[in-house]
Amino acid sequence: MSHFSFQPVEAFRSLSQRVLQVFLASVFLIFLAAGASAQGSAMRLPVDPEPLVAVTAAGEVRFDIEIADEAHERQRGLMFRQSMPQDRGMLFIFPAEGRQGFWMQNTPLPLDLLFVAADGTVRAIAPGTPFSTASISPDVESQFVLELVAGTAQKTGIEVGDRLRHPRIEAAGAQ
Repeated sequence: MSHFSFQPVEAFRSLSQRVLQVFLASVFLIFLAAGASAQGSAMRLPVDPEPLVAVTAAGEVRFDIEIADEAHERQRGLMFRQSMPQDRGMLFIFPAEGRQGFWMQNTPLPLDLLFVAADGTVRAIAPGTPFSTASISPDVESQFVLELVAGTAQKTGIEVGDRLRHPRIEAAGAQ
């Protein structure tokens, strides 16, 4: 009598391991592709319910703002943003006053950068050139930076020495 040995359990286990490996590799590639895709997309933060008000010699100007107050939000900012309404801005909030530095790599939108003290005083206004890797870091200390579409500061009359009002700025100035 011949002895026939078939081991279906071992064959199934081997096949299952290969299927699992292929599945995990596929999932990894999908997440990798999604991450690469997200790197090139614009971050959109919710518009704050309170407008930011610039108090200028000509009067008050209101802006709807997105607030970047987390490190990853400040790092991403307006990268990849193709357009933004003239009455919109992004307010970057830093934990404390210091010399802030920005660059425009991956930012196709020309910007005005307003460097603002803890009390809301505009200390410097600098242009942001699309896709530039040059540092934008005026020799002033600021706790906030407001990014607006290029030319907005001039059109609305915002100048160095003017004040910005917003609950988040007022909270920092009270400390």
